[in-house]
Amino acid sequence: MRVGTIYYGGSATPIEIEDRALAHLKVVIATKLRRGESFTVSWKHPDDQPGGRTTLWLHPSIPLRFTFDETESPELSREWLEELATSAHSSGGIVLVAEHFDTGPVIVQEPTSLTIEVAEVDVVKVGRIESDDTE
Repeated sequence: MRVGTIYYGGSATPIEIEDRALAHLKVVIATKLRRGESFTVSWKHPDDQPGGRTTLWLHPSIPLRFTFDETESPELSREWLEELATSAHSSGGIVLVAEHFDTGPVIVQEPTSLTIEVAEVDVVKVGRIESDDTE
């Protein structure tokens, strides 16, 4: 897993976030800051860190820098961006949530042979019966 970093204001402590998540977060944060909006960003601490969560107050006048381990930008998920943007417009601010992947098993069925038995059938012709309505 590649880890990116946020440097916010004069904080001596960089904030590490997985590259793909940070790429999505950067788009939503930049959009809000470009509009001159202040807001919060919150996330739960990863399993390898002490438990808890962190919230940052972001303001357009405070310096912010993103760095990434990956040299190429990842393909962004429209659904994940929309979910982050929706939370950005709420009173709770942006809540960094995991990307939703369909991780269920994929069932691949091998082609099977199908045997069809055809029985001999006599051909029966059915003609049209017309009635005489003269009665």
